[in-house]
Amino acid sequence: MAPSLPPIQPPIPDIDPAGPRKRVSVRGRLRTYFLTGIIVAGPLAITIYITWWFITLIDGWVKPLVPASYLPDHYLPFSIPGLGLVIAFVAVTMLGFLTANLVGRSVIEFGEVLLARTPVISGLYKGLRQIFETLFSANGTSFRTVGLVEFPVKGTWSVVFLSAPAAPDVQGALPRGSAENGPEYVGVFLPCAPNPTTGFFFYLPRTDIIEVGISVDDAAKLVMSAGVIQPEDPQTRLQAMAAGLRAAQVGAIPSPERQDA
Repeated sequence: MAPSLPPIQPPIPDIDPAGPRKRVSVRGRLRTYFLTGIIVAGPLAITIYITWWFITLIDGWVKPLVPASYLPDHYLPFSIPGLGLVIAFVAVTMLGFLTANLVGRSVIEFGEVLLARTPVISGLYKGLRQIFETLFSANGTSFRTVGLVEFPVKGTWSVVFLSAPAAPDVQGALPRGSAENGPEYVGVFLPCAPNPTTGFFFYLPRTDIIEVGISVDDAAKLVMSAGVIQPEDPQTRLQAMAAGLRAAQVGAIPSPERQDA
């Protein structure tokens, strides 16, 4: 039976310097160093790869739209990565600035009228615009609260993200939703593990939802890791790091033992 790997962030107990020191074999030390290197290098390498892929993708979209004479790459013997991303950022910011004034708003409204009269494209544009306005609106409240609901059966609890309250038409069509003292229905999104971009959307009475005081990011990590990465208090994390340093000074980091079911 192959030895089981320790968890990513094991709780490191305090070590009494005056107590007996546990001898660690060379193989155990190499295994600990290797796993520590994987924990440090893995996320860093993946982050750099995704960042580089995103910069290259934006550069490939934007740079062909700019005349070559205006690009520094035309005069330099090497290419400058990220230039397309900077140009895209400036262009989007200028578009937002022009849209905020009267002239830009008039142009945008004229373009929207043309799109609204175009079959198929009008529905696609309106749907995408509503999604973007909901996700990136400064005063939006969607997906800012985490809750727990009984799903899929009674007695089991699943993590959900609270969406907007039900529209009046939907509220009135739900059981006792049109009553004066009826329950308030709220839209909830139940993400699937380990891919939180897929899941189920349904309406529930607000009284059937238990709100949890954790951030949406922590809840997404909880879902993506299937419960391995738990929401952690920053102070607890600092205490664990301090315990790790004390253990390193002693020279032996005991690996946590797993109990076989």
